[in-house]
Amino acid sequence: MPSFDITSEVDMVNLKNSIDASIKQITNRYDFKGTSAKVEFNEKDKVITLFGDNDFQLDQVKDILLPAMEKKEPESSKRLEHKDVQKVSGNKVKQDLRVQDGIDSDLAKKITKLIKDSGMKVQASIQGDTVRVNGAKRDVLQEAIAFVKKSITDFPLKFGNFRD
Repeated sequence: MPSFDITSEVDMVNLKNSIDASIKQITNRYDFKGTSAKVEFNEKDKVITLFGDNDFQLDQVKDILLPAMEKKEPESSKRLEHKDVQKVSGNKVKQDLRVQDGIDSDLAKKITKLIKDSGMKVQASIQGDTVRVNGAKRDVLQEAIAFVKKSITDFPLKFGNFRD
């Protein structure tokens, strides 16, 4: 029985490269000289921390980081969960951006419900942080892929492991 998997995995190499490029650009910018503007990446917890002297500077750092991420991996900025801006010593600020890896249970339930409600002759099941879709014919599975791509646009999904 043909099947495919819907996943969402972070390409850590591209993520680290885009963060490194952003750090380099921030250190070379004249208007950031002598300020606390910087980007840090905690690879284990998958958290990007942005620092700045004020909210405006924090937004400038974001304006450098997000296009660099999009350049390396399209739609990668959609997987960032923006935490609240925090005040740090004095008037300096920081913000954490959590990188979401895998499909969380709410999105997986939404995808399976979407597929079941569509009326296509496929079955969707949640397996950890992936959604497996089974169908009788390859054409129906390709229709399911197109349908999910069109319906879920707020989170980057990958369709792979296509088997006959």
